[in-house]
Amino acid sequence: MSESLLEMRGISKVYPNGVVANAGVNFSLREGEIHAVVGENGAGKSTLMKMMFGMEEPSEGEMLLRGEKVRFRSPQDAIDSGVGMVHQHFMLVPSFTVVENMILGMEPRKGLGINRAEAERVTRELSAKYNLHVDPNARVEDLSVGMKQKVEILKALLRGAQILILDEPTAVLTPQETEELFRELKLLKQAGHTIVFISHKLKEVKTLCDRITIMRAGRTEGVFETASVTEQEISRLMVGRDVVLKYDKEKKAKGKPVLAVRDLAYTNAAGKKTLDRVRFAVREGHILGIAGVEGNGQAELVKALTGHLPGATGTIDVAGSVVAGQGIKAVRGLGVAYIPEDRMRQGAAKEASIADNLISTRYAKKEWNRGPFLDRRRIAQMSKDMIERFKIRCKGPEQEIGMLSGGNMQKVIVARESSASPRLLIAEQPTRGVDVGAAQLIHQRLLELREQGCAIVLLSADLNEVLELSDSLIVLYNGGVAAYFDDPSGVSEEKLGLYMLGLEQQSEEEAGKAYDL
Repeated sequence: MSESLLEMRGISKVYPNGVVANAGVNFSLREGEIHAVVGENGAGKSTLMKMMFGMEEPSEGEMLLRGEKVRFRSPQDAIDSGVGMVHQHFMLVPSFTVVENMILGMEPRKGLGINRAEAERVTRELSAKYNLHVDPNARVEDLSVGMKQKVEILKALLRGAQILILDEPTAVLTPQETEELFRELKLLKQAGHTIVFISHKLKEVKTLCDRITIMRAGRTEGVFETASVTEQEISRLMVGRDVVLKYDKEKKAKGKPVLAVRDLAYTNAAGKKTLDRVRFAVREGHILGIAGVEGNGQAELVKALTGHLPGATGTIDVAGSVVAGQGIKAVRGLGVAYIPEDRMRQGAAKEASIADNLISTRYAKKEWNRGPFLDRRRIAQMSKDMIERFKIRCKGPEQEIGMLSGGNMQKVIVARESSASPRLLIAEQPTRGVDVGAAQLIHQRLLELREQGCAIVLLSADLNEVLELSDSLIVLYNGGVAAYFDDPSGVSEEKLGLYMLGLEQQSEEEAGKAYDL
């Protein structure tokens, strides 16, 4: 392996509002390596990668590719130079086929039309070459998450990527899909490709990567041969303290039922049954984990639990009150709080301040008002308390929430939802895309709520998170309950993966124990 295929020297990025995302960062890639980039949220990883891919331009510093200075003013400049990126949220057109997505913007021509046969040939040839097997004629919307990811990687390779940036590539994969991805990435490495692997999963970093760059507060903390550092040392360098993601939970006596879901079913506009007679119950002081590959009914289940799924059949009640047909305000009035999966679209008003986002679900309550006006002094004090308690990195309560890193924005949402004394909390991917330090803080808050008697529904693609926090666990597959575990402590991630992929399934009687009133 030759030194410095790509170098970034003295890279700084300062935004017009004065936020410093990177300060004098040095970063280098060797040809044919898999190089991890880790750091807590707000450490500057995403900004650095955006500059490598031409989505941002540095305020200072230079980039060299094979020893020559380059300047990427757009992603197309980066692609033209052999740099590709697979984003955490895929950039595919769901209604198009695999081959249509592959050739988008670079369609082979035949006369006045598209040479479909040639496009299919190229797709099949490329997928065989890199062992990334996909059906060229399958619609993207019908593919599993793992298959969509293969299409994204193939798209980048088709456009000539020699350097491939992967942003949180395993966030929604099962252990089996992750293993398969790692085999494919190692084959790419053997073929001479260089891979940048951005992840918060340190176990995976240790398994896959050759070297690791650790970032903290916009600077580089160090570059290491991955074999020479432990997970604990990496997390300490990332967050400045020891991080423990193992929790001792006391076994609790069964409390009163809070949530009861009976025979919940839903068929979408395309005629597909996305929920199939789902039954489960959650009691006071109990965390029910829900695992499943994305697209197996989780999204529809959350919509139903929050009163947003017209046309669903069956019943959902919270402490004896039926949820269906009630508006958001009424559902919240039952004591339901909700941490949404998509913090940008559902969880926060980006242009509003941190304080306004923290008060957004309770501003109508008397204690936050002085006559016809909001009690701004009380709101400011509450916001300062939350910022300190949840270690939110910001300039103060009046800072626009959209200017925070993803992890700090997540902390604001968790602070808002968990501080409302909820009877039932629906936590949907509560730590997706956050660093180990922030994840620990969020986990501890969920366990505090559990101790206070809150019933929690935890939906997560992070199987370690589900297994560590849950008192009981169900697996969703194809819209139904494929498995129920009254005590998840003896269940392995690999075993869960088999149920998630539909390779194993419990009997209706076993799975039905999830509904135990």
